[in-house]
Amino acid sequence: MQAWVIGNWKQNPATSHDVDLLLNNLLTTIDAKEQANTERSSSRCQLMVAPSCIHLAAVSARLAGSSILSAAQDVSAHSASVGAYTGDCSAQQIADAGATWTILGHSERRQYHSESHDTLLQKVTHALTQGLGVVFCIGETQAQYDDKQTLDVIDTQLSVIKEVITTQPDLISSLSDRLIIAYEPVWAIGTGKVPTVSEVSQTHQHIKQTITGFAESLKVMSVLYGGSVNADNADSFAADPMIDGALVGGASLKVESFLAIANAFSRAKD
Repeated sequence: MQAWVIGNWKQNPATSHDVDLLLNNLLTTIDAKEQANTERSSSRCQLMVAPSCIHLAAVSARLAGSSILSAAQDVSAHSASVGAYTGDCSAQQIADAGATWTILGHSERRQYHSESHDTLLQKVTHALTQGLGVVFCIGETQAQYDDKQTLDVIDTQLSVIKEVITTQPDLISSLSDRLIIAYEPVWAIGTGKVPTVSEVSQTHQHIKQTITGFAESLKVMSVLYGGSVNADNADSFAADPMIDGALVGGASLKVESFLAIANAFSRAKD
């Protein structure tokens, strides 16, 4: 199975100039390594970056023709196209800006914007009906982890996907190619705390079994890990067959660390 390494840039970089520098460095480094044949084929690891909305069109245009995909960090829950929703960007507008995927359900959105089951149901549905792929984030807090509630929390969060399948059965056939689950323990995001590979593997196995229970066609769906993934620990995560890639935060803003993570998964999937 192909691996995925996705860079969530969050509210970074600050300026268009810095975005250009990051993209130029990324593309130049990839090209140089391919020219020198110092790295294995990137076909085993699909790269994607998710810039802030203000930079999305420029990033998508810059990446056009390259092997790197672009994604949004969110879509509007209120409308799939247009409407009187100040500050929102619809799935149609995101697709028109050149993105082919969107991240939804990230813990920071759940925490800071109080995103509910119904809100996420609308967002996922809007994204899929507008042809966007969805990277759907799930994960437990430190308190829930300590209370051994991880799987219960995940089941509750995955019920959004179950309801999408129930209410939009025409989408089922395309979901295996347009849905990725990213397991990100909230307590591990940006903290340096990391669960063991065994813990992540067992959780991913549960996620895959649960999703397959919703629709048999989803048994090939990718499940990524996110939460303090870096160049030093990527090899250990990549070596586990249950972990299909990584959703990377801060390390994606540094080209060498981002590509080191991608190379770890490329080697593991060889």
